Amino acid sequence: MASKKPNRKYTESELMTLLKFIVGLSLAATLVGIVFAVLYSIIFVTQPLDAISPIDTKFFELIIPIATFLSGTLSGIMLGGSPEAKPKATEPEEPVAEEFNQEEPKL
Repeated sequence: MASKKPNRKYTESELMTLLKFIVGLSLAATLVGIVFAVLYSIIFVTQPLDAISPIDTKFFELIIPIATFLSGTLSGIMLGGSPEAKPKATEPEEPVAEEFNQEEPKL
């Protein structure tokens, strides 16, 4: 019989990294698909001589915001730090008792 691997529990950091990888990969694949679709429509589809066809104009009006959103989201995911990289907020130190015991200057 083949031996079974013990079930390994992933840490929160490892799961977050895996999630970022999968989301980043899918967004990158979508963005590459959009770029290739736009390039194909520009290069290989017959266009009128005087201007771009009205359907292509609407197509570009639809694709440009989607590609902008995807590239922004992808860069945000890739630039976002891991949970351990963020500095933890420290509680402010209590003032030293000597600071309060000083006498006020007399005028």
